[in-house]
Amino acid sequence: MKLIKLLEGIDYEKIEGTYNVDVGDMHYDSRRVTNGSLFFCIKGLTVDGHDFAAQAIDRGAKVLVLERDVNVGGNITKVFVKDTRVAMAYMAKNYYHNPTRDITSIGITGTNGKTTVTHLIKSILERAGHKVGLIGTITNMVGDRKMPSERTTPESLDLQAILRDMVDDGADSIVMEVSSHSLCLGRVEGIMYDIGVFTNLSQDHLDFHDNMEEYRDAKARLFDQCRTAIINVDDEAGRWIMDKITTQTYTYGICKEADIYARELEITERGVTFSLHTPHGGTGINLGIPGIFSIYNALAAASVCYSLGIPLDVIAQGLEAVKGVDGRFELLDTGTDYSVILDYAHTPDGLENILRTAKGFAKGKVITLFGCGGDRDQAKRPIMGEIAGKYSDYCIITSDNPRSEEPMDIIMDIVPGVRKTDCPYTIIENRREAIEFALTHAKKDDVVLLTGKGHETYQILKDRTIPFDEKKIVLEILGKNERE
Repeated sequence: MKLIKLLEGIDYEKIEGTYNVDVGDMHYDSRRVTNGSLFFCIKGLTVDGHDFAAQAIDRGAKVLVLERDVNVGGNITKVFVKDTRVAMAYMAKNYYHNPTRDITSIGITGTNGKTTVTHLIKSILERAGHKVGLIGTITNMVGDRKMPSERTTPESLDLQAILRDMVDDGADSIVMEVSSHSLCLGRVEGIMYDIGVFTNLSQDHLDFHDNMEEYRDAKARLFDQCRTAIINVDDEAGRWIMDKITTQTYTYGICKEADIYARELEITERGVTFSLHTPHGGTGINLGIPGIFSIYNALAAASVCYSLGIPLDVIAQGLEAVKGVDGRFELLDTGTDYSVILDYAHTPDGLENILRTAKGFAKGKVITLFGCGGDRDQAKRPIMGEIAGKYSDYCIITSDNPRSEEPMDIIMDIVPGVRKTDCPYTIIENRREAIEFALTHAKKDDVVLLTGKGHETYQILKDRTIPFDEKKIVLEILGKNERE
């Protein structure tokens, strides 16, 4: 594609060189550049792409998009912009011919629930006859075809390529998780969503955002680029967002007055039942995912599909077809007389939600295994410790993804929170050994909660990433114990 075509609608400052250059492909990683490429000099959190411009040219780049000049030789075209991330988003949209232009696009933001809500929406839309693309934390998929997912919301260049792939594969609807990082870093710039959804806000990512207000404001950016808003009015931040936007809005909730709401709630270890009410009638829902949070997730998905005109019976069928989401309050089939549940909860609110749910149906003790991620919000560590101690009968504090930090340093940040409660606890740094301890000490009717990793099949250490699939590990440990 000609550079001049890629620059349509782009607010660039100046160009050195020729507009009339053919761009073969585009990259923000200099290692992937080939002959005829365009290279975006992106300022990252730890490295600056401008420092790799010469390397990109050596590999054959013909065009640089940059914020500041770099001293490189050769017959190179330079495009100067204020923000290379924003420019990349719009140029990627042009390069891939604006893939969301003629399809229904739905973006979900919020601290918790994004993954489950996207899967519930996908199920309903498919029940209504649509072919749906999904982009999120666990996987990217269109129909039944799965694609790898490296982050909640891909970089804009990768995102537009994925969207184009999905549309070319016949998708008429896209539902995707939209993280606060992606909204701040321009990954979803240029996309006008038909529907934007806000689930909730609780403490997370304060390693990236300076405070909760900044985190909330980042989430709110989604509603500057959507035609219809779906808002959880039981959440304080949701009500704050509602006061700030002029977009057509549908509200959902349980406690506050809302357009779409739930009544007659029943929560068991097998799932939830409730009556779903809308401005045009209601229906009963039986969802096979436990917890009050599951009702909120179902309400969010139902609100989206209601706003699209999908009949209530189809909404109910789509919700009830989902028996669970990988790593989200997932009951493992262990054959034991106690329960083992896997969950991704890695925020204070997320951990409290699953613990309260487990406490509500557990006939025996609730044994909680958890840790906190390294190089992430340190302030939430003692908070999560206190929550775990408050709702558990026994805590096992272990390692999560320590990254560059020492695992024991993270654990010792958690301990003061647990100590505020009367809950007994033990520290086992090695996560596999901690899991084995939990399984070997569980008794009949106990509930063992393995939290923090969820769907992840790896553990990120200081010097390497190792395979770590907790589903497999649980079965290996139980098999080993049976043999002994």
